[in-house]
Amino acid sequence: MSIWWSLHLRREAASVPLARRLLLGTMETAGVDPDISYDLSVALSEACANAVEHGGDTRTGVPSAAYRVTAYLDGEKCLIEVADSGPGFPDGRATAPYAPLSNAASLSAEHGRGLCLIEQLADHVHFGNRPGCGAVVSFDKILKWREDALLRVT
Repeated sequence: MSIWWSLHLRREAASVPLARRLLLGTMETAGVDPDISYDLSVALSEACANAVEHGGDTRTGVPSAAYRVTAYLDGEKCLIEVADSGPGFPDGRATAPYAPLSNAASLSAEHGRGLCLIEQLADHVHFGNRPGCGAVVSFDKILKWREDALLRVT
């Protein structure tokens, strides 16, 4: 059995915990190890917060009202993708769009560590731009299962 869902959410702060709760509920019901579930939910929260904050279409002057979250749980892996309609990542920065955490200024900053957190919490991460417009953050993690898991791979 596998689980797949996609949400189209408004670019509002209240949408972030909604996506996180849906992911946590899905993984808890499926029997994913709570530590793995927590890591993925924090990474999802960071990706959603970035879509809410930066996902508007600044080229047209019309703010984009929505972003998309898609999650796949299939056997041994969970893949999550967050896509917005904003300006995307700047040219040449789609592979590492953040300042390194070793920079003292970034350690004390209140913003700017979300993408680095996603990289630390997930196994594989891709930062890219959709053709036309918008940023896409996709990440995955190998799952560990509880003994009573519904989707456990045997």
